[in-house]
Amino acid sequence: MKYIVVLGDGMADEPLAQLGGKTPLEYAKTPMMDTLAKKSEIGMAQTIPEGMKPGSDTANLAVLGYNPRQYYTGRSPLEALSIGVNMKDTDIAIRTNLVTLSGEDQVSYGERTILDHSAGEISTTDAAVLLDAVKDVFEDNMYQFYIGTSYRHLLIWNKGEVLELVAPHDILGQKIGSYLPKDKRLLEMMEKSFSILNSHPINIERAKQGLHKANSIWFWGAGTRPALHSFQEKTGLKGAMISAVDLLKGIAVGAGMKVVEVEGANGGLHTNYEGKAQAAADALLKEDCDFVYIHLEAPDEMGHQGSVEHKITAIEYLDQRIVRPIIEAMEKSKEAFRILIMPDHPTPIRCRTHTSDPVPYLLYDSTKVVKMDGLYSEKDAIKTGILVKEGYRITEKLFNTYTE
Repeated sequence: MKYIVVLGDGMADEPLAQLGGKTPLEYAKTPMMDTLAKKSEIGMAQTIPEGMKPGSDTANLAVLGYNPRQYYTGRSPLEALSIGVNMKDTDIAIRTNLVTLSGEDQVSYGERTILDHSAGEISTTDAAVLLDAVKDVFEDNMYQFYIGTSYRHLLIWNKGEVLELVAPHDILGQKIGSYLPKDKRLLEMMEKSFSILNSHPINIERAKQGLHKANSIWFWGAGTRPALHSFQEKTGLKGAMISAVDLLKGIAVGAGMKVVEVEGANGGLHTNYEGKAQAAADALLKEDCDFVYIHLEAPDEMGHQGSVEHKITAIEYLDQRIVRPIIEAMEKSKEAFRILIMPDHPTPIRCRTHTSDPVPYLLYDSTKVVKMDGLYSEKDAIKTGILVKEGYRITEKLFNTYTE
């Protein structure tokens, strides 16, 4: 038996008036998932434990079977594993976004508005040049910067402390003054980064092209060195992770899973969907993996952008360019398989950030047909009355070891 997770990050949403009261998942044309839904278990899972923040970090840990209350030490330490940073026990990792702030003249830093948490999904190539400009000014024995992917980068603070820092995607469209770090040095670096980056040649050129400037760094997601148990020792299965996002790659590194790099995978709407699907099929059918986790970032990014149209497109791409080719490859191989399709958390268009609501899942077993009447959507999943209250047990559903 082979096991597959297709994770549509932030795919769940709320009913929208412009969609006739449907959610993007319900509205999207998803013929492959509709077909599977007729013979799958459909239900809801609470991936975010009560009292914990609704992040992709806690939620994806849960979907992989790791209880966030036990294993979560912060988002950035997981990303550090992906980047290859060997954290000391005394190190604090802090996510460093390149963001877009409003550019009014003669306005204090705190009076600026955050326009884009991803600086227009800036390329890693341009981001590396901009972060180097920041490093040249601020880096020392206490603070070390590391290049990540696109707008997502990392600061390691030697003998630092875990501080409450606000995620930039939680305050889009707001003035930033009330959300800045209390730590004087972190605040100083953020403030000065604007003067370094706003007039940088790369940003001048981006503005000419009508693109968002990456004109400030933003610190958030602080945490300590993580310690995950081996996925293989925990489940008896050899697993592989397919994602463009350092967070997911870092979780995989920490869990001892294989990280599969896919050329052209970038975490955006226009990523290499076919490459991800092929990599998953190869890992299961040509290599010795028993389990693959295919993570798609695009629905979450489109939710943060508040784009209904693009979120629907991301979901349709997931259906036709990820789920369909994987199902076709597995059926052609005659290999028995179970596939779990779900979001990690909702990213509603209404608020453009994550919420803690339960998410719908679809679980298909190629050896066992389940007759269902509904489709794969939030509404129909709720109707089944099935709820996995402890979301980290959803893998028990996948591996067919779940007991009430």
